Amino acid sequence: MVNEKLLERITVNREIFGGKPIIRGMRISVELILSLLAQGEPSAAILEDYPDLGPEDIQACLAYAHAVIAHDTLDAVQVEKT
Repeated sequence: MVNEKLLERITVNREIFGGKPIIRGMRISVELILSLLAQGEPSAAILEDYPDLGPEDIQACLAYAHAVIAHDTLDAVQVEKT
């Protein structure tokens, strides 16, 4: 089961990146973090490059990717009404 607390760190706002999932309402997309991880970028380097992120944010991106692939519920993702 996906950690719902982690998924609460992921938000969707239609006005930011066309509604792509982002981290805590910031202009940092889940897609970007997953891409960096897939390219072999260490988490520590990502956190250094994006000082507003915490280790839990990277874990949240991974939890989100897992939920999507496993077809788990994404009810914990915060969808902002605009």
